[in-house]
Amino acid sequence: MTASSAPERPTREGDTVHLTLDEVRALATRVLEHYGFTAAHVRYVTETLVAGERDGCSSHGLYRLLSCINTFRAGKVSPDAEPELHDMAPALLRIDAKGGFSQVAYQMALPHLVQKAKTLGIAALGINHCAHFSALWADIEPLTDAGLVALACTPSHAWVMPAGGSKPLFGTNPFAFGWPRPNKPAFIFDFATSMVARGEIELHRRAGKPIPEGWGVDAEGKPCTDPATVLDKGAMLTFGGHKGSALAAMVELIAGPLIADMTSAESLAFDAGARVTSMGGELIIAIDPQRFLGEQADAELARAEKLFEAMVAQGARLPSQRRYEAREKSVREGVWIPKALYNDIQALMKA
Repeated sequence: MTASSAPERPTREGDTVHLTLDEVRALATRVLEHYGFTAAHVRYVTETLVAGERDGCSSHGLYRLLSCINTFRAGKVSPDAEPELHDMAPALLRIDAKGGFSQVAYQMALPHLVQKAKTLGIAALGINHCAHFSALWADIEPLTDAGLVALACTPSHAWVMPAGGSKPLFGTNPFAFGWPRPNKPAFIFDFATSMVARGEIELHRRAGKPIPEGWGVDAEGKPCTDPATVLDKGAMLTFGGHKGSALAAMVELIAGPLIADMTSAESLAFDAGARVTSMGGELIIAIDPQRFLGEQADAELARAEKLFEAMVAQGARLPSQRRYEAREKSVREGVWIPKALYNDIQALMKA
């Protein structure tokens, strides 16, 4: 189904609206085209939004379309940016997104990153000057699909208080890792170094629900379960106290100064009160086990499978297992989104 053939009246039930994945794709496409985004931006941003809904990650699904358009309206993202790729060294790439969303730059650089990793055994990509809102697993999966081990991280806005601190300094600073598995979905984890992704707190605010204690604090640093207070006046917390705080600092460094891009505090300063998508960079590292291990590769990958089997045998859930299950279901049955969100997205078309 194409954007032009999508039905205008989706199924409604109570406070939710049912959409097929093709209808999700068509809805996002119409909105982005309405605001003049180029074909490449429409295509790749849309696919990120579809992937979020498809995999049950609503905080990175259609909800993010609202912030995409708010970022555009604030003049903080370019709708027609043409990224510029720089080959820095045999194993190093940097791509300047020219102020566009990260997806277009990443898709341009991806085949070059894969080729370098397979030729040299390891390669790294820095994405610079991009507006970044996507979940990192969406960037990891193409690499594991190519048989590569992959890591990725990115800062955001300074919303998170360091352990022992008194005010926001770090971003949610997600970190992701992927391991390819022959004939099976890849082992992928993607988590914020904060207790939860900021989008989860925003969804609680939209739904009028309190957040669990431990996610954030108020302006005085006291535990707070009101999402609006945490988002507007307080601060989010890192997971695991000083351990999560140290990982957040690592992300600030290797996806900030190491690739000559913004820290979370600098991104928030650039935002200048617009309250839109963070602007900064992303670091992605890809490793080819076949090149790294040579004739041992198959045997070592088989040893990894024994580790996964042992985890499952104890009743543990592998990271991303829930996403893969949600993917199978949504492909068959479509997805349900809040009616309020659907109405807000429709309203974008009237502006």
